[in-house]
Amino acid sequence: MTAPLTPHDDSSPDPAPAGAVPSPGPELPEAVRDEAALARAEETRLEMRDAAIVAAAVTVAGVLLGLLWMWLAPRVPLISDGKAVYLKNTEGEQAIGADGWFALLGLAFGAVSATAVFLFRRRGGIALVVGLAAGSLLASVIGWRLGVRLGPSSDVAAHARAVGKGVVFDAPLKLAAKGMLLAWPLAAMAVHLGLTALFGPRDPEPALAWAPEAPEAPPESDRA
Repeated sequence: MTAPLTPHDDSSPDPAPAGAVPSPGPELPEAVRDEAALARAEETRLEMRDAAIVAAAVTVAGVLLGLLWMWLAPRVPLISDGKAVYLKNTEGEQAIGADGWFALLGLAFGAVSATAVFLFRRRGGIALVVGLAAGSLLASVIGWRLGVRLGPSSDVAAHARAVGKGVVFDAPLKLAAKGMLLAWPLAAMAVHLGLTALFGPRDPEPALAWAPEAPEAPPESDRA
């Protein structure tokens, strides 16, 4: 006589019905949430402080740009006949050279400032990039205006009367192509982006949700 068969004990939980919404996980304690919020606020404050420091330092560097531009830019020679002022060399390219020197200096200053900012804070951040861009543009404007102010007199008629008839004097230093003011900001953004992409910190790789299990070894009876 055989023993009555008993149904297998199925201890697995009942499957969730279709369309059921999974219950949310346990909420973090309020103290943990407050600590995380304070950490984010502190990180934001530090990022804004660093961005302000970068903007101020880059802006001050515009003074050096103005001095170098005034020193390196070629002069445009003028001459007066007592009634009017003329270009001494009508085929000269000194005016174009002034714009070119401003652009070259702007590119060099942009590369140097971007490298310095990257070394100052490798983690970067939107606020830091905005500070670098704003400071670079302000520095270009300061360099332009300072170079014009410290260069030859902008009052050509008074300068011609002061030097006398037939005497060559320098024309005022000016930036004909105002688009050259963007050389510093564009170079700074490009170099900083490249350095961040190549040498910036990387986010940690996400951990795998599951890993394949190693196959179990067959029992001794199966091996025989």
